[in-house]
Amino acid sequence: MLKIHQFFFFNVLGLFVAALFVASLISFISLKSMIIEEGKNRLIQSIELLEPQIATSSDLDSLAHSIAQKAHIRVTIVRENGDVIGESDTDKKTMENHSNRIEIMQAMSEPYGITTRYSKTLKTDFVYVAKKVSTQQGNLYFRLSMSLKSVMDHFYALWIKLFIAFSVLVAIALIIAYKISKKARYDILQITRYLDEVSAKNYRAILKPEHFREFLQISVMLKNLVKKLNNRDKQKRKHTAKLRLINKQQNDILSAISHEFKNPIAAIMGYAETLHDDLNIDPKIREKFLDKILSNTHRITLMLDRLALSVKLENNDLSIKPSLFELSEVCHDSISILQAKYPARSITYNGISKTVFADKTMIELVVTNLIDNALKYSEEEVSLTLSDNTLSISDKGIGIAPIELDKITSKFYRVQKNRWDNSMGLGLSIVSYILKLHDSELRIASTLGIGSTFSFPLENLIQKKGNAKK
Repeated sequence: MLKIHQFFFFNVLGLFVAALFVASLISFISLKSMIIEEGKNRLIQSIELLEPQIATSSDLDSLAHSIAQKAHIRVTIVRENGDVIGESDTDKKTMENHSNRIEIMQAMSEPYGITTRYSKTLKTDFVYVAKKVSTQQGNLYFRLSMSLKSVMDHFYALWIKLFIAFSVLVAIALIIAYKISKKARYDILQITRYLDEVSAKNYRAILKPEHFREFLQISVMLKNLVKKLNNRDKQKRKHTAKLRLINKQQNDILSAISHEFKNPIAAIMGYAETLHDDLNIDPKIREKFLDKILSNTHRITLMLDRLALSVKLENNDLSIKPSLFELSEVCHDSISILQAKYPARSITYNGISKTVFADKTMIELVVTNLIDNALKYSEEEVSLTLSDNTLSISDKGIGIAPIELDKITSKFYRVQKNRWDNSMGLGLSIVSYILKLHDSELRIASTLGIGSTFSFPLENLIQKKGNAKK
């Protein structure tokens, strides 16, 4: 398959060769027609001038030679029966009977007999003009003829000139075609290199065709296409990253469920098997084991409820039901519940009376989660403070590294994964989401080795009434 510059080159060459051939053919036909027509007119005029001499001459053969020498034309004189009695260019004795010659037959009925044909005698084409003339010897046919060899000579001379002229033009055209082809190859090479760069995902490659407007238009279209490909590639990468994240989260869910449910289920199975195998076990021990089974069952229920709540929050399938309530009472209730859960720990409260408009159950879950989280990551006193505009929970625990501050509100993320086993890392994620539903936010201030403070502002919860959010 030809390249574009080769195709262009051969087309230009073919076009000029075809033009030369057509011009030569037209020149030959036109020149031959002109000379034949001119020859016919000349021969007719000559016959008109020479007719009186023929009518009165007694030596027609000598007259034929004399006319031929002066006018440079062939002269033939034929009797009515077709015998040649006068010939200027050849021996009349060797010539055939001319009664069947077209021009002689035409002259019998018309003023002039005219034809063009090949002469076997002189081996060339001739234009023949014959006329019937009355003489002392009776009716004769006076025929003049002119060789067309000069036509071909003129044609060849003209053709050589045309060939030279066309050769020069072809050379110029080929030089121009080569330069145009070179420019086209340059622009095509630019586009090819650009496409190679794009195929290697270099979407910032530069494309600048310099010579042809069409290639410039193609480059603009290619750049627009590459821009779309770049955007799609970015979207694809984002989508792939999102799928990986979802896959990781699913793996984290399975891992968390497997890990967090393993201990309470193992405890339940152990206590239940002991009670099943030993029917005569001491009633106090039986009661203790049953309490352990109930405790672990309650623990599993709480984890399932928390996981279900997280799924609802993730799917935006949770509605808040705001109402007016006393926030300080919610704080006291949460402290009481957790104090019973951690009897050896100290939880202090410093606060004022504060009425808010929010979903009481969700806010209680927020407070409980924050206190529970502080108790798990510290061994000293945990304090809850309710001020006019903020509720905060502080601990003196391990603290949080700056690099982890943006991660701890993510699902299934824990600062120290093996520190405790009573959570799936959903607490702060749920807290953060609930606060967003209430137009608030979770704020975290922490120093490694000193402790952390988790708080959220109350401006949008104080006496704020309106429609429930979803």
